[in-house]
Amino acid sequence: MNYSEICQQAISIIKQTGKYILKERQSFTPDLVETKSLNSLVSFVDKTAEEQLVEHLGKLVPEAGFIVEEGTSTKVGEEFNWVIDPLDGTTNFIHGIPLYSISVALTRNGFPVIGIVYEINLDECFYAWKDSKAYLNGKEISVSQTTKMKDTLIATGFPYHDFDKMDGFLQSLRYFMENTRGLRRLGSAAVDLAYVACGRFDGFYEYGLNPWDVVAGAFIVEQAGGKSGFFTDKKEYTDGSEILATNGLIHAEMQCLIATFYKK
Repeated sequence: MNYSEICQQAISIIKQTGKYILKERQSFTPDLVETKSLNSLVSFVDKTAEEQLVEHLGKLVPEAGFIVEEGTSTKVGEEFNWVIDPLDGTTNFIHGIPLYSISVALTRNGFPVIGIVYEINLDECFYAWKDSKAYLNGKEISVSQTTKMKDTLIATGFPYHDFDKMDGFLQSLRYFMENTRGLRRLGSAAVDLAYVACGRFDGFYEYGLNPWDVVAGAFIVEQAGGKSGFFTDKKEYTDGSEILATNGLIHAEMQCLIATFYKK
C-alpha cells in the first residue's frame, strides 16, 4: 500500500471539507448548537463534515473501517481504520474563534500509518506517513531543540469531565506558569500537537480526550522527531485518555513532573 499517495489524496479530501466548514461558519448561529454535555458541543456542521470525510476517504481504502466522533459510520475494519475528528475545536467554531481543525489518521492493526491535521483558518496542513518525515504545506518540519524547561512554551487543554483529577491539573498549571515562558490553551488538541511537531510548542499535555483528538497529531509529532505517550512510561496514546507530546528533549522531565502532580 502506497501511504504517500493515499496521504496526498486524503489531504485533498480534507481540504474540500475544510472549505465546507468555512462556508457554513459565515451563516452559523447559536440556535444551531446541540449539547452533548455542559461544555461538549456539536452542530450539524460536525456531522455533515464527518459524513463527507467518511464517504470520500472510504473510497481510498475500501477495506478500512472508521473510528469517528459523531458516529456517522459503524464500519470496523479488520486491519485498517480511519480515525476522524471532523471539527476539532467545535466550541471555537461556534463562538467564531478562528482556530479549529480536521484531524484524520489511518491506522493499521491499531497503529497509525498516516496522520493529517488541517488547521482550516490558516490553511495549514500538517501531515506524515509511515517512515516519512513530517510536513507543513509541503515543507519538512521538525520539533524544537529546547532543552531547558525555563525556555519552553507549553500547551495544555482544560478538562470538560473527570474533574476528580482537577487538583493535580491545577498544580501542574501553577508549576508551568512559574517555570516556563508560558502556557497556552488553544481549544484544539490536534492543533496543539501539530504545533509541537513544527516547534511552535515544546510540549503539550492533556487528559480525558478520545482517539480522534490525538492519534493523527501525536503520530506527526513522532515523525517530526518528537515523542508521544501517556503521562507515565507507557507509550500507547491511541485511546486519548492521556497524552504527553514533546520535542523529546524535555520528555523525561515533563513526564516525571506531570506524573508527580497527578499522584497527589
